Amino acid sequence: MGSTYTSLSYHIVFSTKYRKPYLTDTIRPEIYKYIGGIIANKHGHIIEIGGIADHIHILTSCAATIALADFIRDIKANSSKWIHEERRLHDFQWQSGCGAFTVSCSQIEVVRLYICGQAEHHRKQSFEDEYRWFLRKHGIEFEEKYLFESEFHG
Repeated sequence: MGSTYTSLSYHIVFSTKYRKPYLTDTIRPEIYKYIGGIIANKHGHIIEIGGIADHIHILTSCAATIALADFIRDIKANSSKWIHEERRLHDFQWQSGCGAFTVSCSQIEVVRLYICGQAEHHRKQSFEDEYRWFLRKHGIEFEEKYLFESEFHG
């Protein structure tokens, strides 16, 4: 075979550290646009992006030439730097981990609509419950005590 063809779509979810509500109505459109630029520079394609004040959902394609972990690391590091420099939120941080789930072509629209409905969705369900649901839905085992970062240590 002379050429390689891929269709790699992911639903990526991560929160602000300690789920602090940094992503205000003013910042969200700007950070979404900036993240879209990061993804484009990595030869990905943003399909949908959304969230609420304490977390973000990204539906994106990813080039086969970049490891998903590197792709997500670059999104988080560069967007965090932008928030520090442009919005002067020097204590802003993303959580250390994330959720990343493959999305088949037949489910792209379903996931896109889910991301668009985040404000309504989170009137009924917390981020923590949503995140657990995603992990269970995708058959990912986890230990509750390691799932979320806590402000309290010890």
